[in-house]
Amino acid sequence: MSSLITEDEISHESDLVWLEDVMALDYVRQSLDRLPTRRGKPAYHRDGRMVGYAILGPGAKASRSSGTFRRRVFWLLPHDRDSDPDGLYATGAPAEAVDPRTLAAGIKGGKTERSEGGPPSTAMRELGITLPL
Repeated sequence: MSSLITEDEISHESDLVWLEDVMALDYVRQSLDRLPTRRGKPAYHRDGRMVGYAILGPGAKASRSSGTFRRRVFWLLPHDRDSDPDGLYATGAPAEAVDPRTLAAGIKGGKTERSEGGPPSTAMRELGITLPL
């Protein structure tokens, strides 16, 4: 879950690869998966769809016990807001969800009013503030 991801765990990211236009999405789910490589599109074994993943730089070290690398994977489930706008997450968002416009390599991202199902606040609009902050 995003709240459990620390900046240290993602400090070796060199890039994020998006498989679709996530800027139109209110949120994406993120997780740290154990993967066999630093680069390349990982296999996906969840319901729903993978929308992106992280690429690690050469400084990333594999786990001594498993030989795998911890990499972020971004995904959505069939009942998420993009597919079911009036469903479970019409407002609010799952715990591991973040606004994709707040994400970058090495930046864990965060929830925003938009990702929680609401528009940007009046103060943000009046000040001309747009995401990411």
